Amino acid sequence: QVQLVESGGELVQPGGSLRLSCAASGFRFSWYAMSWYRQAPGKEREFVAFIQIREGSEKYAEYVKGRFTISRDNAKNTVSLQMNSLKPEDTAVYYCKAEQVVGGSRHYWGQGTQVTVSS
Repeated sequence: QVQLVESGGELVQPGGSLRLSCAASGFRFSWYAMSWYRQAPGKEREFVAFIQIREGSEKYAEYVKGRFTISRDNAKNTVSLQMNSLKPEDTAVYYCKAEQVVGGSRHYWGQGTQVTVSS
């Protein structure tokens, strides 16, 4: 059974930091590029960050560049998002996504974790 389970979301003050994690199971993690997306209330889901099957090829949305860092551990089947200098506009549900890049074209989504940036 395929599972992507996000964790680490919580209430944090502006300027603070959080580290989100996404634990993957049920598929060959090293064959999948991983991404983080977010969706704020009343808005479309938007791209945040992307990492290829190995570290060294990351991409970021302009609005998080320099503040967020995506990383992965293929030995532990996890992808993380380190978020620094958080702003109220970063408030959203954060989702991880797995996209198969070796041997197929499947993709999977997690259920999301809530991040709230507020004083």
